[in-house]
Amino acid sequence: MAAPEGPLVIGVDSSTQSTKALVVDAATGQVVARGQAPHTVSPGDRRESDPEEWWQALRTAVGQCGRAAGEAAAVSVAGQQHGLVTLDADGRPVREALLWNDVRSAPQRDRLVADLGGPEAWARRVGSVPPPAFTVTKWAWLRENEPESARATAAVRLPHDFLTERLTGRACTDRGDASGTGWWASSTESYDKEILRLAGLDPALLPPVMSAGEAAGTVREAEDGFLTPGTLVATGTGDNMAAALGLGLLPGQPVVSLGTSGTVYAVSTRRPTDPTGTVAGFADARTGWLPLACTLNCTLAVDRMAALLSRDREDVEPGGRVTALPFLDGERTPDLPYATGLLTGLQHATTGGQVLQAAYDGAVFALLRALDLVLAETGESPGDAPLLLIGGGAKGVAWRETVRRLSGRAVQVPRAQELVALGAAAQAAGLLLGEDPSAVARRWRTADGSSYEPVERDEAALARLSDTLDGARTLLARPH
Repeated sequence: MAAPEGPLVIGVDSSTQSTKALVVDAATGQVVARGQAPHTVSPGDRRESDPEEWWQALRTAVGQCGRAAGEAAAVSVAGQQHGLVTLDADGRPVREALLWNDVRSAPQRDRLVADLGGPEAWARRVGSVPPPAFTVTKWAWLRENEPESARATAAVRLPHDFLTERLTGRACTDRGDASGTGWWASSTESYDKEILRLAGLDPALLPPVMSAGEAAGTVREAEDGFLTPGTLVATGTGDNMAAALGLGLLPGQPVVSLGTSGTVYAVSTRRPTDPTGTVAGFADARTGWLPLACTLNCTLAVDRMAALLSRDREDVEPGGRVTALPFLDGERTPDLPYATGLLTGLQHATTGGQVLQAAYDGAVFALLRALDLVLAETGESPGDAPLLLIGGGAKGVAWRETVRRLSGRAVQVPRAQELVALGAAAQAAGLLLGEDPSAVARRWRTADGSSYEPVERDEAALARLSDTLDGARTLLARPH
């Protein structure tokens, strides 16, 4: 490996399942060291994790980077969005964090939406109509179901805030991640006092929101010196905002991310305000916006279907009329938090491979239905720009070919891996060098990769999926 041409920076991705750390040459984007450590997520309908485990995983992952980590001049942490971290007066977790994909707060979401005046009022004010994923709904759930935990809470943080504060000793957040809470209003770029009152949350429990390009502080002394004290620490951001930085996105460029959750998004210069709630009107990690739609059921749901069928995830077959809506964990887009999986159109001739392909189709269909709305919110025309396909699923042939067949669009798969961590590294590099972090990522050429020409769109499959969803919506909306 060639010697670094510039200073070293560290990008951290604290996701649902693990923490990844990259040490990157700020001049070239070359990854010079990497580390990874797993997280534990509670089973069943609870989706919770211990924030202390995230901290230990960060220390382990950075420690695996060895000497290069100690030589880094700046670090940034990107984290899974929406998680509710409650801390006591000593900065220790009151309870496990409620994660983004814990949808038990659906009743509280319904009440909050109504109390502020309905979906349009939320869209105008906050930029988003909150789904149960949003942090404000989780705090309302906690107050109603665990009042002792709520009373013991002296500080409320998002996952990346918690880790950044552990590094620096200073409380702060950024506008990107804050825009996914439901209590930060994009119309004023500040915490909304009325929403906080409705949710029963004292604004004094929240961290200040830093501006783009500001530093969170520096690394404080640590007992084992896994990072050098005094190292510059960026504000960090949410995982989707970091991935957008990592790709160096220009306005209107569409992205389809295939991970545990599926997302579609694009950078925008116009503030999103979708009253249907399909598009979340996030801020990006700079000064623009990141309209985004998210599904709960993506690679995890399809892998579960493959396991039920005792098939490899790539063992799909074309043909047949079977249709699947793999909403195994409820669903966020479409907004069906009580949904379960649905399979229809089975015949004697149906094969296991056709059922598995139907699961892929159902997952991709949900994402592509939202993509047109996302692009409409940007006010930009993507023209002939290909879909940038990222996330773990982008490595799979079945995922890629399903996206091509159902979208009818060209697809580009960036060679760069771990884009969330790379985006965090670009933020750290931008802070260190006084540059726009998105321009840093473009200089690193992170979006370069394999391109695939468009194919004819499978209108028959899309029509079956649309008819199935429309016909079953009432059934899927019922609590079970």
